[in-house]
Amino acid sequence: MTKKLYGYAGRILRVDLTRKTAAKVETPYELARDFIGARGFGAKILWDEAKPGVDPLSPENKMILSFSPLTGTSAQSFHRIFAMFKSPLTGGYFRSTGGGFFAAEVKFAGYDAIIVEGRAEKPTYIWVCDDDVEFRDATHVWGAKVDGAVDMLRDETD
Repeated sequence: MTKKLYGYAGRILRVDLTRKTAAKVETPYELARDFIGARGFGAKILWDEAKPGVDPLSPENKMILSFSPLTGTSAQSFHRIFAMFKSPLTGGYFRSTGGGFFAAEVKFAGYDAIIVEGRAEKPTYIWVCDDDVEFRDATHVWGAKVDGAVDMLRDETD
């Protein structure tokens, strides 16, 4: 991001589950300027990243996690995560949102979005702490209910 846009961290995290690699790329100025907000930001990234005709359940499909420029500030109602991908049900664009602390924590770590691609060999979670990104085994969490999984991962990462 060559010009300063307030509210943006200036980086996007690109995660490849197949290769277990993570790359930090600069947030394009034009993307932040033209597609303000988590929904538009993520939709544009998905549009650019997902190839036409890609099988929604294939490792070539992408999942975009994006966050608002106001995420992590004292502004109310802007701490949502937007998840976007090609839907296996309809074959079209799908988006979902979630609350909690996840979006703010990702912004505090310095990222405007996360692009997830590939397929892990086994259950895996991605641990991000500032510039550190780790691929961690999640087989012990597999099959747990949401509250139990959250508690297990929180205990493991705090």
